[in-house]
Amino acid sequence: MRPAAASRGASVPETMPRVHPLGRILVVTPTFNEAHTVAAHVTDVRRCAPEVDVLVVDDSSPDGTGRIADRLAAADPQVHVLHRPVREGLGPAYVSGFTWALDRGYDTVVEMDADGSHLASDLPRLLSAARGYGLVIGSRWVAGGEVRRWSLARITLSRLGNAYTRALLGLPVRDSTAGFRVYRAELLTAIDYDNLSSHGYSFQVEGAWRAWRHGASIVEVPTTFEERHEGTSKMSYSIVLEAAGRVTQWGARQRVAAMADRLPQPRRSREA
Repeated sequence: MRPAAASRGASVPETMPRVHPLGRILVVTPTFNEAHTVAAHVTDVRRCAPEVDVLVVDDSSPDGTGRIADRLAAADPQVHVLHRPVREGLGPAYVSGFTWALDRGYDTVVEMDADGSHLASDLPRLLSAARGYGLVIGSRWVAGGEVRRWSLARITLSRLGNAYTRALLGLPVRDSTAGFRVYRAELLTAIDYDNLSSHGYSFQVEGAWRAWRHGASIVEVPTTFEERHEGTSKMSYSIVLEAAGRVTQWGARQRVAAMADRLPQPRRSREA
């Protein structure tokens, strides 16, 4: 959606915010039972990056997260809420948010959790990096990245999962499961985002993998991930199994396709 044109002869107020190099930016934040943290999250994002808009995508949280988000939106024209009728998982929530963003003409879309694990103070650095890349990933597993309040088992699981993904898919990303990232709008369209098939954290792997296969420029920026202080983690064995299964499936298909490309092609007959 384009802003309304100014009337002829009208001067632009000096207080009007400057146009950001990335154009219009939307932070998409899926929520489910984040009543204790959503207000602090939105406030921190708007304070650290006042040029961005925020979209809370709430899956009918029974704890009232959606109502809190509505109050935030009523008080700030740069905050918006998308209410979804049922809980379908992380992937479909992000797809809904991406569609909302692109339908309204946003140029840059940020993925960010509402539970406090992604620090708003890291957002300006990711946006700065996005000036030269199609996809910026806030990474825990590159030099300078950090994880706080995770058990050794959780750290090991994440590192092994990412190593498995790199080995099987050839994806040159250290933290392909990271959920703090910046997409340029044209890249989302190019990778056919609305046909991403994953529901859990494998959604992040699939998005990065499609971007890489498309030839997009990708950079990882070190960020700090802090385990949530309020609420319950959404991580579960079913989510881990979905991610492992899908990565294995994609890797197998990729290898079969590569082998088929190396097979000699039949010669065409010279007869018409």
